[in-house]
Amino acid sequence: MKQPKSRSVVITGASSGIGAACARHLDALGFHVFASVRRVEDGERLRLDSSPRLTPIILDVTDSTSIAAATQVIASAVHTEGLAGLVNNAGISVVFPLEFVPVETLRQQLEVNVLGQVAVTQSLLPHLRQGNGRIVNIGSIAGRAALPLFGPYAASKFALEAISDALRVELRPWNIHVAIVEPGHVATPIWQRSLAFADQLMDAAPPQIHAFYSLQAHALRTYATTVRGASVDPVVRAVEHALIARRPRRRYLVGLDAVMLVMVGALPGRLRDRIVGQLFSSERLLAMFARMCGV
Repeated sequence: MKQPKSRSVVITGASSGIGAACARHLDALGFHVFASVRRVEDGERLRLDSSPRLTPIILDVTDSTSIAAATQVIASAVHTEGLAGLVNNAGISVVFPLEFVPVETLRQQLEVNVLGQVAVTQSLLPHLRQGNGRIVNIGSIAGRAALPLFGPYAASKFALEAISDALRVELRPWNIHVAIVEPGHVATPIWQRSLAFADQLMDAAPPQIHAFYSLQAHALRTYATTVRGASVDPVVRAVEHALIARRPRRRYLVGLDAVMLVMVGALPGRLRDRIVGQLFSSERLLAMFARMCGV
């Protein structure tokens, strides 16, 4: 596979977590990183830990005007050199019972995690062609294993799996590789924000939600607030490999918990459902699972 001829990379959702870690790491490797953020102060904070090469870009992946403006800034900077890569990392996490999740909230989940990724990719593809660039989508093990209460988030990540597979074959004539990174539970702020948003949804939900889903919700909340999550470093290394390796992979499964969930998903359907149902109804079992996976 041809190596990218450019040294410029765009990373969406670089305000914190995986995106910020990737931005700092690729900047340290000598890339010109265009780090997309939603607020000016987030970009300034990122620049404090980076070289002068790093360029924060204000970008809302759900706003076509914002995407067009960001693309113009990037195009003016890279000229005919094009882009070496696009890391689609921007995303939100809605964790809530599908029976009660507001349809508008589900629409927002898909708008950010699916349609926003496609819109940014479409806008930057001409520059990726110029630079023999690559696309790295940040998925999740939730895109391979849909767990209780994770239905909205998993739906978006399953969709990103399909988009990655289709896009990789469609772009093969231009030697543009598309990879997807599938982390397990990583210690990033997205889960704290998800819990806070779930609390808002819970306050507005019908009272029977507590009788129906309190056991699962309590077990998951205890797990999320007590288990630290794995380091972001293996995810960053996977992104680096996908961008610069001569033989990049199609999928990067990251974390022992991700591997174990794939194994559980390969079990006969009824057995799989029984195991997952028991796991997500017990704080003790969830804690045991976390210890087994080292997170």
